[in-house]
Amino acid sequence: VTLFFSSTRGLRSIPSLSQFPRLKYLWINNNKIQDLTFLVKNYCLTELYLNNNELTDISGALKHLCSLQILFLHNNELKKLGKTVKELKGMISLRTLNLFQNPLAYDPDYRLYVIYFLPSVQLLDRKSVTQRERESAFHLYNPKRAWVMQSIAFGKRVDTSLGTTVGSSRCTQPARRPIMPSVLKWFGNVQVMDLLCSFCRVPFEDPEDAVLVRAMTRSLMEFSSVDWNKAATCQERRLKSKAEEPLEKLTVQFR
Repeated sequence: VTLFFSSTRGLRSIPSLSQFPRLKYLWINNNKIQDLTFLVKNYCLTELYLNNNELTDISGALKHLCSLQILFLHNNELKKLGKTVKELKGMISLRTLNLFQNPLAYDPDYRLYVIYFLPSVQLLDRKSVTQRERESAFHLYNPKRAWVMQSIAFGKRVDTSLGTTVGSSRCTQPARRPIMPSVLKWFGNVQVMDLLCSFCRVPFEDPEDAVLVRAMTRSLMEFSSVDWNKAATCQERRLKSKAEEPLEKLTVQFR
């Protein structure tokens, strides 16, 4: 089912469209619509054209449209970027989105914000979303996870400073390390791996901490040992009854 509402009338409101439960395509652009409660029963919508209206807030009006693939909201009066994006988060099929010519689009990080929180969008404001933009958005809005991802490459740790901030000036605080159990300080390195594994099963306040701890368990472990039977005792050193030889150190590395 497809519906068109003429823009020549300058419509300010539309009666409920619940009698069209299978409605898929709806054009209401170029009117003076301020309220979207008439869409409460139209779960099958895949294309919705609301551009050039007088919408100031869409909270609670569109989040049930999980099948939506195309949404035009440009040239309205939407001001709150966070609330608007939150309303669209459940639209996992959304591919094309227009939000330009709204007050919220003047936020300096507007485009990266939308790209990060609406990852399914491929065409934003008539411009394709690039992989580079997705990476920039990831670094900007999830710096801690970005650091973890950077520090692990093909199973090897890479020198990356935890305190180094990534992204823009908005990320001013260094990423926080998870608090490790004090019991780790009491044992030698032999038990560290087992302790870390058991620690991973402890609930975390921040899920990103669990990611960091798991990354640490994949790090390269190195253990060194020597044969102390070949080392001269204090008495032998004093009497010089045994020639001292350099001790051989055995180093084992594993993950």
